[in-house]
Amino acid sequence: MSVKSRESDPKIFDGNQSNDGINRRGFLKCMAWAGTGLLWTITAEGIPTSHIFGAKNGKKAESGLHFVQISDSHMGFNKPANTDVVSTLQATIDRINSLSEPPEFIIHTGDLSHQSKPGEFDTLDQILKSAQPRQIFYVPGEHDTSIDDGKQYLDRYGKDTKGKGWYSLNHKGVHFVGLVNVLQLEGMGQLGEEQIAWLKDDLSAVSASTPVVVFAHIPLWSVYPDWGWGTKDSEQALGHLRRFGSVTVLNGHIHQVMQKVEGNLTFHTAMSTAFPQPAPGTAPAPGPMKVPAERLRTLLGLADVHYLQQNNHLAIVDSPLMTAAADSAETHPSANLLRTELQLR
Repeated sequence: MSVKSRESDPKIFDGNQSNDGINRRGFLKCMAWAGTGLLWTITAEGIPTSHIFGAKNGKKAESGLHFVQISDSHMGFNKPANTDVVSTLQATIDRINSLSEPPEFIIHTGDLSHQSKPGEFDTLDQILKSAQPRQIFYVPGEHDTSIDDGKQYLDRYGKDTKGKGWYSLNHKGVHFVGLVNVLQLEGMGQLGEEQIAWLKDDLSAVSASTPVVVFAHIPLWSVYPDWGWGTKDSEQALGHLRRFGSVTVLNGHIHQVMQKVEGNLTFHTAMSTAFPQPAPGTAPAPGPMKVPAERLRTLLGLADVHYLQQNNHLAIVDSPLMTAAADSAETHPSANLLRTELQLR
């Protein structure tokens, strides 16, 4: 691929489980932590353990692979939720460039632009020129395909991909798959029969012991169907992934950190570099959420991913552009939990 230079019984935390697999109380705790940053280590048994970002957690494991995920840059957006998305994307790139261990590549999980305009893509390209590393892999968001069914996106970022922009690659023993679920939107995302057939064929040649990383724009699990936050035919695709021992699915679209573990599958959604959105069900509808100016950068950021080769572990750090000031337990009831290791089962 050419790259532009430059359900079993899912449970999250404790408490009552909703019928879509999301624990609401646990979700809100996760949202409170998003401004702090979490390190996720995925064990061989598929159980993730979270730690406070920056906390000392014993001897540091050597990383066999290191990459960064960014998402939802929305170049061209200029509403009160963030009137300067260029500067927050640039701040994200500056953060990437300052990482103590340089990543090998960047994955952008869609909504590069806000209105699919050539100038918006041009602005994105100009900012990403300063990124280290220069290698970037993309999948489109619905904002990148809203005008021409994704033709301009494919011309710029999808050369040598299959169909409408899906593809796979192998790197350091990990199989990566980029999927497109924004072209047949009917409320929720959709992959379509052609792409699912391609995925089945692509994975048929991959050993079950190979770690797999799948990335797409709209979540491949039902985060909140009432808002279209899910992919209606995702179960067909996920069925082809269940034989693998370790599968990590990275998404954007909802502009907030949220994770679910389902057997061998770990789903992780990323923060936006442009603006936050409300938590599911806490507003009449999804959309740009205005927050006090001093809080904005605590809700924007990137996901820093390490593959720990010797243990088949994947570790994800959600790193905001600015760390929130420490809150009291009275302000956030989950604050005390931040001082201890929490194991999700």
